[in-house]
Amino acid sequence: MLFFIANLVGCDSQPPMEVSKSEVVDQTLCQFAEKTCEQSVNNQTVSLMINPVFTPSEKPLDIQLTFSVPVSDVQIRIEGRDMFMGVIPVRLETDDQKSFKGTAIYGSCSSNYMVWRTIVIYKQDGVSKSTWFDFLADNE
Repeated sequence: MLFFIANLVGCDSQPPMEVSKSEVVDQTLCQFAEKTCEQSVNNQTVSLMINPVFTPSEKPLDIQLTFSVPVSDVQIRIEGRDMFMGVIPVRLETDDQKSFKGTAIYGSCSSNYMVWRTIVIYKQDGVSKSTWFDFLADNE
C-alpha cells in the first residue's frame, strides 16, 4: 500500500512540456540583437557588442569593447561559463584607449545550449579592474 501511495504522489497527469531554447530568454545573458551589453564598474561603463549578433559557433566574431573613460592594459578572453571549452584570448586594437576591436572564433558544443563568458580585465587610473559578460552561442 505504501508503495502505491508513493507512486501516486510522484505522478502527474499532465504530460511533460517541451521547451525550446528560443522560447526561454535568460535575461542575465547579453542580447546583442536587441542592444549593446553594458556593465557598470566603479563609475565606468563597459560595453560589449559582438557581430554577428547571434554569435555563431566556428565563425569569425567581430568584438567591440567600449569604455566610458580611457583605460590601459586591456585584456579580454572568452571561456565557457558552465563547461570548460578552453580559453580563447582576443587580441585587441585601439586608437583612443576607449574603443577596442578584436576578432575571435570559438568551437561548437554538442549541447544545444552553450553559454560563453567574456572576461575583461583593465586598468583605470593605475588600478586593476574587471568585469564579465555572458552570452548564448548560436542565439538565433
